[in-house]
Amino acid sequence: MLSTSNVAVQFGAKPLFEQVTVKFSDGNRYGLIGANGSGKSTLMKVLGGDLEASAGDVMLQMGMRLGKLNQNQFGYEDDRVLDVVMRGHTELWAAMQERDRIYADPKATDQDYMKAAELEGVFAEYGGYDAEARAASILTDAGIHESRHNGPMREVPPGLKLRVLLAQALFSSPDVLLLDEPTNNLDINSIRWLEGALNNYNATMVIISHDRHFLNQVCTHIADLDFQQLKIYPGNYDDFMLASVQARARVEAANAKAKDRISDLQEFVRRFSANASKARQATSRKKQLEKIKIEEIRPSSRQNPYIRFEQGKKLYRSAVTVEHLSFSYPGSDEKVLNDLTFNVEAGERIAIIGPNGVGKTTLMRCLAGELRPNGRIAWVENAQPGYMPQDPQAEFADKIDLFAWMSQYTGKADDDQIVRATLGRLLFSGEETKKSVHVLSGGEKGRMIYGKLILTKPNVLLMDEPTNHMDMETIESLQIGLEHYAGTLIFVSHDREFVGGLATRIIELRPEGKMVDFRGTYDEYLKAQGLEA
Repeated sequence: MLSTSNVAVQFGAKPLFEQVTVKFSDGNRYGLIGANGSGKSTLMKVLGGDLEASAGDVMLQMGMRLGKLNQNQFGYEDDRVLDVVMRGHTELWAAMQERDRIYADPKATDQDYMKAAELEGVFAEYGGYDAEARAASILTDAGIHESRHNGPMREVPPGLKLRVLLAQALFSSPDVLLLDEPTNNLDINSIRWLEGALNNYNATMVIISHDRHFLNQVCTHIADLDFQQLKIYPGNYDDFMLASVQARARVEAANAKAKDRISDLQEFVRRFSANASKARQATSRKKQLEKIKIEEIRPSSRQNPYIRFEQGKKLYRSAVTVEHLSFSYPGSDEKVLNDLTFNVEAGERIAIIGPNGVGKTTLMRCLAGELRPNGRIAWVENAQPGYMPQDPQAEFADKIDLFAWMSQYTGKADDDQIVRATLGRLLFSGEETKKSVHVLSGGEKGRMIYGKLILTKPNVLLMDEPTNHMDMETIESLQIGLEHYAGTLIFVSHDREFVGGLATRIIELRPEGKMVDFRGTYDEYLKAQGLEA
């Protein structure tokens, strides 16, 4: 289907990856994983023909079609929805556009019309005369109502735009489908839909995702990009984790056994090499030593931060009471939040879920004091909330280095050691601590916010999409840190594994200001709603 031979990409002196030889085939769905910066998206661009490799070849089997998911969900705001889908067949779309341009040109020549006639043939060959009907059928299957098909993309709700772009990727009936972070900006229910859509589509797929549950539900194989090379493991993400740990354990055990054997042989040679009666045996042992190989265990590019949150003051009963909470943004009569009432007990872990645009972030900003809603939010006297916004950009407005930024939150002027230790646990060390916060990536800024919350020791954590931009290792470390946290947690997340592993209560916000308050885990909530866990 799609294969590579000795592909390498190099930026500057050091290769990003090298000697990648792999075959993606047989309708398998490959989860492409690796640490941030390992080159996953770069490799995907090479596979899709959007970037030329520094060395090696990429080969798509003759007659096979390649489809790619466009990541820019807001890139077609003025285009008709049906046209956005039909763009997925590049040859058909190009022929149709050129043909229509000629027909609309009042100065078109006979030669132009000859060209248009040729384009009609191309248009027909690619099924152009029923293209709109096919596009409409795919959109309907994706849950986009017929009333939206002829309207512009800007009128499609954010939670449905990805479905239109997936319809675009599927329109040409690709045999190979490349999906780079398809769950980005999707709410938890849309991800459930996407899992079903991909499982029901017959194509070879390469998928980049940091959503562990999604990879477990969709993937038949894992393609692990590490040590600057790619290795394929059969099974889903959990299978990969088990297999990779077992493989490393086997190598370590074999190396330990080999080292013991080497030590024994060296001791024999040392003792008896000068002994005439034992010289032949000593020579034999030397030859055995030469044959024993210690397999190199290269350090992984993956790194796990150490994350632990503490609470300064313990809360014993209630944390916050919310009564008749409503909110509308200035200039709008539409209520984003409408008459919400609930109480949060100390020690609860509450996941706020719901469709995109329903008001989850607005509710978090109200609880954090960033917005002033109508109604009442009453924190108990000893409550000390700590807030992680979905977009932390405003937290890094000052032009200071990482060390100075983190030092703001120790409460003491001479706690340099505490600051350095915190930064180190979050994978910032040495010269890195001197760089400006302005050059940090999204994931790095998120880790800095974790550090702020570690140092300030709030007894209530308000976290809005805390896994955004994070790699697997950081997400897993964060989840472990929150499992150990003794305080109260209120969070928004689209990562189902994260929600399922942490939440003891679910608050689902629904359109028109409705709210479902369920005391129990996410799996229990799904079962209560008649959905699969």
